This record gives sequence, C-alpha cells and structure tokens, in this order.
Amino acid sequence: MTEAITGLDLVREQIRIAEGETLGYRQNDLSMNGHAIEARLYAEDPSNDFLPATGRVLAWEPATDVSVRIDSGIETGSEIGIEFDPLLAKLIVHAPTRREAALSLARVLEKTRIQGVATNREFLVATLRHEAFLAGQTTTDFIETRKPDRHRSVSPDERSRAAIAAALLAQSSNRERARVLATLPTGWRVTAASGEERRFRDAEGEILPVRYRALRDGTFAVEVDGEHRRVRVRDVAAAWIDLEIDGVRCAYDIVTEGARRLIHGPDVDLVLVAEPRFPEPEEEDSTGGLTAPMPGKVLSVNVEVGDRVEAGQLLLVLEAMKMEHRVVAPHAGRVSGLGVRVNDQVVSGAMLAEIIEEGDE
Repeated sequence: MTEAITGLDLVREQIRIAEGETLGYRQNDLSMNGHAIEARLYAEDPSNDFLPATGRVLAWEPATDVSVRIDSGIETGSEIGIEFDPLLAKLIVHAPTRREAALSLARVLEKTRIQGVATNREFLVATLRHEAFLAGQTTTDFIETRKPDRHRSVSPDERSRAAIAAALLAQSSNRERARVLATLPTGWRVTAASGEERRFRDAEGEILPVRYRALRDGTFAVEVDGEHRRVRVRDVAAAWIDLEIDGVRCAYDIVTEGARRLIHGPDVDLVLVAEPRFPEPEEEDSTGGLTAPMPGKVLSVNVEVGDRVEAGQLLLVLEAMKMEHRVVAPHAGRVSGLGVRVNDQVVSGAMLAEIIEEGDE
C-alpha cells in the first residue's frame, strides 16, 4: 500500500541498502497520492466464527478488468491443508479517494473467481461496502458492533437464473455425450413432449425444480420458481454457459464436484446440489455424535469410553492454525465411542466422540 501511494519500490530500496548503497531518495522527495486499501483473502468460514477451512481450489481466476495488485500463492488445483496459514491472496487497490478505493476493491473481490474452499470473500465485500467503514468508523470492535454480513444474500431471481444455467449446462453435456441419434437437434420429438426436469437444493435446503422444454426455434421454455422464462443458449463449453434469459444475456462458470454445482456469474456466487433422479440409500445417522468443527490435530483426549459426563464437560482439545478449540459435551450422558486419539490429524466433519443420553441407553 505504501508503494501504491508513494510510487516507490520498497523492495528495490531494501536490496540496495543490503548491498551497501544509500537510499535513492530523501525525505523531501516523498509525497502521497490518493488512497490504497488491501484485503486479505483467507480460507476460513465466517459463519463458523472464522475458523480455518481446508479443501482443494477448484477454480482460481483473479479479476483482470479492474486495476488491482494481487499477490497470491495458489492456483486451480491447489490443496489448502492445515500445515500452513490459510492466507490465499492479498489484493490492493489504489484510487483518488478512500471511498473509491474501498468500493473498487469490493468489486474486484466480487469478480474474482475462487471456488472449492470456503473463504471470507463475501464478508470482505460486505465490510468494504458498509457505510460505517466508508465513513472511516473502523475500530477493533467493528465486527461485533456493526455486524457486516458474513455471507451475501442471493435474491430469488439470481438463484433462479443460476439454476437455469446449471440445468441447461447439464442438458448440453448429456447431449454432447449422446451415442444414439446424436445428429438430431436437442429435444427433438415426433410429437409434443412434456419436457424435462432437474431439481436442485440450495444452502438452506430448499428444493428448486427447473422444468424445461426445447422448442423448434432452438430456444427453451423454462419454468422455475413458478415463473415461465424463454431461454436461448448462445454458447456453451464444458464448464461455462452463455445464456439469454428473457432477452437479458448472462454467462456463468460452473464447476461440478459430485452432486455440487459451484456457480459463478454476474453478481452471484453460490452452490446448488443436484438432487438424484431416483432415491438413494440413506446413510446411518450417528445419534449423539460430535464432529470436528475444523481440521486440526488432537492435543488431548480427556475422557474414555464408558465415562459418564455432564453438559459442558471437556471431552478433547483440537489445535489448528495456532488456535486451540475445546470440544465439550452438549448434554449429560455416557461416552459410547471415541473416534480419535492424541496426535491424530482430523479433517473437518470427522467423528470425534459419541455421547448417549441416559434415557437412550
């Protein structure tokens, strides 16, 4: 940031001094121009008290159409583990005023594509656009008192458009792989057909059905959230689709990871889960199970199988990113199982212990 507002190359000056040379400027030569703000993009989950997150970076595409300096140590395919600090990138924007710098940096963060691992990006955007922040009212208790959004709310229309993109990209992919009647146009039928349906589940668990039918003019009649849309696919690739929805053009990058669809588009970044067409076997639920809230190393296990515990009693301690996290009993009961030992490395969501309430034994 100092380099941005002074125009000096500080690293160059440090190297010159290390080689025994003098500074290349005097105090009177220094002047400041405008404002610069830096944001640090971390692999952490703001909704889980900013605990570190791990995973594989499925897509990393920094914004290129806004003037910004980005220093990063990741690329698409990078694994974010527990061995190092979860800092992903530093982004610096310079502008004539503080407000312009803050709003430009927020836009850069929005347009930067980072998928596959939880990050603090949306929290940073909300902070940079918060009126108190723009007014310079930033103190150490800013998060607690101002409460900036930790995740961006997606409007019903944005969610519907993203679901349409995911459905029609899947449709195109299936058609591309077709081995039977592959020369026929998409959705061709001898008689009128009722169309197809794909169902997605959003982060709140709400089911979003997308019904679509190919028309003879090459467009699709789509129904989603009770609304009827006319959609034209202008261009499509393996993980990208360019659409025209009711005359409005929009493009989406979509990463497929199992049933998850990680969707990045104009002013939207969300995850939808494709529902299976047929019921799948349900996994057995572990009643009373305690799972790891973050990846880490087990420092201590303070109970044994068979021990009776009280609500709030310490069960074990996890260490991650130089922090200790105490795992306590959510209720009174008996320890029916332990899934870890001291010095074990665990991933987020790993089973740690099981507590059975007295009445369930």
